[in-house]
Amino acid sequence: MSTAPATLSSLVSPDLSRRVARYHPLRRLRIERWTYTHAAAAAGMAALGVLATLEAWRDIFTLAWKDAEYSHIFLVPVVALWMVFARRLRIRHCKPIATPLGVLVALGGWAVYAYGYYNGYQTLWHAGAVLVVIGCVLSVLGKHALFRFFPALAVLVFLIPVPPDYRLAIAGPLQTWTAEVSQSVLDLFGVPVLREGNKLTVNGQDVTIVEACNGLRMVFALILVSYAFSFGLPLRNSVRFIVLLASPASAILCNVVRIVPNALMYGYVSTSAGQTFHDYSGWLMLPVSFVILLGVIRLLRWAMVPVMKYSLAA
Repeated sequence: MSTAPATLSSLVSPDLSRRVARYHPLRRLRIERWTYTHAAAAAGMAALGVLATLEAWRDIFTLAWKDAEYSHIFLVPVVALWMVFARRLRIRHCKPIATPLGVLVALGGWAVYAYGYYNGYQTLWHAGAVLVVIGCVLSVLGKHALFRFFPALAVLVFLIPVPPDYRLAIAGPLQTWTAEVSQSVLDLFGVPVLREGNKLTVNGQDVTIVEACNGLRMVFALILVSYAFSFGLPLRNSVRFIVLLASPASAILCNVVRIVPNALMYGYVSTSAGQTFHDYSGWLMLPVSFVILLGVIRLLRWAMVPVMKYSLAA
């Protein structure tokens, strides 16, 4: 009776074959959770995405470095890393599943990048560059990077500089409300104050709200703090929505906390003292905003509103 020729697989015991396949390094890289190799490959792909759209990234960096109105851009990577760290244990559930999603995002970003570049739409140019980098990362890490770490990717939208026209359209009402609230606070404490539009006059010294709060320089930073707070804690989605809705009010309150003593220093101390306080008090509003958000959470708990939902890390 003729027998089939022996093959290599037939000479190896089935149990040994399963063990070899189970611990084969290429198999582990392909179907198990993310490894340092995947992280390095994702970082390399992100670097390639930046190189491919280098002009746009250089323009974003230049705006953030030279124009204080865009200085909040430097906070975006910090917030994104915090979002990833808060969800770090989710990595054990993530598998680098092959998907065309990353390639599609990168190609779509490149189309937006090219359209913005050749048609003079700076916002689309910048947005396309951000999408290209996100697509490059997703092409390595797979769809789990999008769905399990979506807040870390969504915050990258703040890397896109807001066009001046839109920024001024938002800043105008905020400055008016800030001036009105600051006047009310000074009146409450018996400080004589006159208001003309966005200008406060204290003891004959004028303080213009545009100069005191410097447009949206701190507003976007405070919104980023609110975002990091709401998505860095295991809050219910409804509570996160409340915190994000409260961020403009928090920005106005922080500006009032800054402007009232600033106006008093301009009016009753000296112009140099007021200018010094103005220069150094801006970033102090970030911890003030954080305290305000903690107060909102405590208020919700006091009102017996369910706040927490689950563990972010899991």
